[in-house]
Amino acid sequence: MSAPPVSQPEARRSWIDVIGLGGRPKAVRLLTAVIVGAAVLIAVGGTLIPAPLPSGRPFPAVIGVLVATALAAVAQLARLRFRLGRGVVSVAWGEAAFIIGFIVAPPGWLPLATLAGASIAWAALSWLNEHRNVADVAHLTASLSLGSTGAAVATSLIAGHAGTVSVRMQLGLTVGAAVYLAITFALAVITLRLHRDADTRQILARVPYAKVPIFVGNVIIGVGAVFALIRQPLWLVAFVPFLWLLQRSYRFHLRAEEERRLWEAFAEATAALPGGAVADVATAGLNGALTVFGARRAEIEVRGEDAMTRYAEDGPGVENPAAGLPGPAITRTMAVAGEVIGELTVWLSEPTLPVPRDEAAISAYGDALAGALHDAAGRARVAALEKRVEFEAVHDLLTGLKNRTTLVSEGDRIARALEREKPLALLLLDVNDFREVNGTLGHRCGDEVLKVVAERLAALSREGELVARIGDDEFALLVPHLPTLADAAGTGLTQALRRAREVVEELSQPMEVSSVRLAVEVAVGVAVTPAGRTDMVELVRRASLALDQAKDDEVAVATYDSGQDAVTTDGLALLAELRDALAADDQVVLHMQPAVDLITAAPTGVEALVRWKHPRRGQLSPGDFIRTVEHTELLGPFTRRVLDLALSTAAEWTEAGVDLPVSVNVAARSLLDPTFPAQVADALRRHRMPASSLVLEITESVAVSEQDIVDDVLGELRDSGIQLSLDDFGTGYSSLAIVTRVPVDEIKIDRSFVDDMIDLPAAEAVVRGAVELGSRLGVRVVAEGVETTEQRAALMALNCPTAQGYHFCKPMPPDRIVSALIRLNEAAQDAEIVPLRADDAS
Repeated sequence: MSAPPVSQPEARRSWIDVIGLGGRPKAVRLLTAVIVGAAVLIAVGGTLIPAPLPSGRPFPAVIGVLVATALAAVAQLARLRFRLGRGVVSVAWGEAAFIIGFIVAPPGWLPLATLAGASIAWAALSWLNEHRNVADVAHLTASLSLGSTGAAVATSLIAGHAGTVSVRMQLGLTVGAAVYLAITFALAVITLRLHRDADTRQILARVPYAKVPIFVGNVIIGVGAVFALIRQPLWLVAFVPFLWLLQRSYRFHLRAEEERRLWEAFAEATAALPGGAVADVATAGLNGALTVFGARRAEIEVRGEDAMTRYAEDGPGVENPAAGLPGPAITRTMAVAGEVIGELTVWLSEPTLPVPRDEAAISAYGDALAGALHDAAGRARVAALEKRVEFEAVHDLLTGLKNRTTLVSEGDRIARALEREKPLALLLLDVNDFREVNGTLGHRCGDEVLKVVAERLAALSREGELVARIGDDEFALLVPHLPTLADAAGTGLTQALRRAREVVEELSQPMEVSSVRLAVEVAVGVAVTPAGRTDMVELVRRASLALDQAKDDEVAVATYDSGQDAVTTDGLALLAELRDALAADDQVVLHMQPAVDLITAAPTGVEALVRWKHPRRGQLSPGDFIRTVEHTELLGPFTRRVLDLALSTAAEWTEAGVDLPVSVNVAARSLLDPTFPAQVADALRRHRMPASSLVLEITESVAVSEQDIVDDVLGELRDSGIQLSLDDFGTGYSSLAIVTRVPVDEIKIDRSFVDDMIDLPAAEAVVRGAVELGSRLGVRVVAEGVETTEQRAALMALNCPTAQGYHFCKPMPPDRIVSALIRLNEAAQDAEIVPLRADDAS
């Protein structure tokens, strides 16, 4: 369909605007004035020059002038047009009209006859459908008159007083027609160049191709008409069908050339559409539309998520708003698979093909442009998602502060950049009684309180310091530059305590949340260490101990005391009892929990969960004893015991025909042992299990460690065929850095995000990002802690492939896992989920 005309602001128009010269470059105005002025002077002057007609003229002088005028008009009315850049070139029967006119009229009157006839024809054409302004008509007709003048002069010089049918006269007429073509062609080239409608190479390549064949026909028709007019006028009747056939042939010739040019330009323009941003594609699309369709203006409206974005580009030419936009405007809706992308509007300079063909070409171009814009929008969404995942990997979603992972990694980097022994302080703070805020005002208001705390803490930070949120209501402030002049010991502790009190004072100021004025109190734990003495993981641990001390003593600030690391009687007893447990055969046990395919519920792997059957305290979970194991020499024997139990159970289900890997959690310190890969290989060999049957789950500081030994151990494990899993993904206790350093086979989404994904968009976004990341990396993705049908459906909607949780199967003793796996496989064939329970599972 055609777009409505572009409304222009009303303005007082000068005579220059009225005749159509407004907004034109000065060179165009000057050229028009020179051509029109010269044509008028020559036309008037030519009538004053006595010049005899060739002998044997068929009409009196007056009749001859009228016939020449009529021929000039008819020649222009029968013109053919083709598009050249953003301009349109007309091909007419002017040479034939000149040849006949030179014979029937005095040569001196030909410029006036041509000027008058062409003016009548173009005035009629403009009035009927072309709407050309006065300046364009005057420029065009004057150019034709000057061409007729040059042709008449050339013919007169050659033919002299020769007879009308003499060879000399025919030669003169042919040369005159060539001069007519040369003059009109030269003036057309100059005009198109000054209008910036086309470059010279394009003109020289296309205009001769269109005009030369028609010129030959013009000369033949003109000379033949002269012979018929002199010898037998009735023969002119035979020219009518011949002229009609020539006109049709010329039209077909020009149209075929125009269509070839159009689709070649179309192919080049669509191939040149870039693969970048939407704005780049739209800009290239506008330039392509201007080039392909020779348009005066092109507009693209792209539909975005919130609103339409409009892009527009004007071609060179008329720049005066009062002049408007010539030619029809064609608008097409751009869509891909039924999804509307936007609209394309093209203002044609003039239609040279029938308008339906222009509309079809613009529709095809719009479809190609829609595909490019759709792809660009898709790439933008993927880039935004990747950027968001990168941001969320190192930032806290609620406050925008750095998370625990970033605190550890960037803190280590900052510490390494300090001079050795220069004091480094970590302030770990916790909002007192924050649970009461959530319970009284609701979690939304609790989140607002945390945001205010984060904003105030960030405002207190200085250049080079690092602020992070590391827990629900826990924040950290890393202070790398501590003045020690006022500190007698030179440790920086005095300045660290001063900063801690500043934090307490600022955060205790009243705040208004949801129209409620309240104040919160915080406790701060301070740990100071010389740079190079310890890493951030240890510094966080020490600051956490100091924070616990502050809360126990109900004071605002407490500092770390090495005495807090002294092993208590209970700790000594636990260590001794762990030694006894490893010496016994029945205290350290495993419970097995399968991970299943979300669609079929078929098992895809089994995780080994360690338990301690304590003879006095009953069954203990890892949280009760694993920290003691990881920080003592018991880690090696304990890890070997867990590997033996896991591989032994896996061997049993393998013998039963169930081919599934078993997953075992690996402590961070195990990966600092260069002999660890050999120990794992030995366990596999003893149980006659392939390396692919074992998955080692990497947790906590393994992902953020930058020690080379960790990379070496992980690389050796990976090269041996053992699979690696990144556990607790998204909580801040793991890092995307491990994915780039050591390829993993599996990503496990922490259960906290699965619990909240239905109610919290932020949690859903983390799950979605993890699933897409896993898909891009080609690794398995397992959602932990699935307990409800709704959670399963939500994960399936996000294309999560695998899950683990009570909804499918609770952890159970090893003697029941083989039958459970068989039952799950059988149930998967009927797409039924059979929740399996274990009475003694925890």
